[in-house]
Amino acid sequence: MKRRRLAQPESTKELTGLVLQACLVGKDAAFNLRDFTANSSNMAFIAVKDCEKELDRMERRIDEEITAAITEVTEAEARELLACLKFIIDLERIGDLTWSVAQRQQNLPTRLLRDDQRDLISMAEVLEKMLEAVHRGFLHRDLESASWVLQTDSQIDQLCRGVFRRHLESRERRRRDYSTTVLLMAQAFERAGDHAKNLGEELFHLVEGRSMRHEKKLSRLAQA
Repeated sequence: MKRRRLAQPESTKELTGLVLQACLVGKDAAFNLRDFTANSSNMAFIAVKDCEKELDRMERRIDEEITAAITEVTEAEARELLACLKFIIDLERIGDLTWSVAQRQQNLPTRLLRDDQRDLISMAEVLEKMLEAVHRGFLHRDLESASWVLQTDSQIDQLCRGVFRRHLESRERRRRDYSTTVLLMAQAFERAGDHAKNLGEELFHLVEGRSMRHEKKLSRLAQA
């Protein structure tokens, strides 16, 4: 479901545009991490690092400019600016996590085993698609894209659990430091997926004015 957008003041438009750009940078980070995992490309490794630095820069800029911007807008525009702040916080964290995965891979003394490589590539691909949907949802206020992101997070969770089972339950002998590194990479992907899911929830909050996170807490309390 798409909503019509009203005209924005320049401050809101500029920061919203920056967040839209940040969504694409996060998507590029996941894409390049997938390429690095599949091909050990040094250019892809550098690209992941560059994306992380760019997201840091964007986060600092929004943090510096949002206070002044929010004093010049209406209540509805202020809600959009607050959404921008929440978006960039999660996107900056995704940049940190993708970069941490790339660094851990780079420092592995051996190549990834085939099953581990396959699952890590799959997690990077899902994360990339989630961030593409977040960008589309934010650009068009499209809640169908947001719903897809919320549903798709479980795919990363499932892949992560598969990696953990393989390393913690298997009787095959593996170097402990190798298994630990792979588990940390899988966990980083799982956390990145959680941040992408947060972005989908924030889209619902922005468009409909309701917080899905609070609704989940109230639902759990009611069931207790």
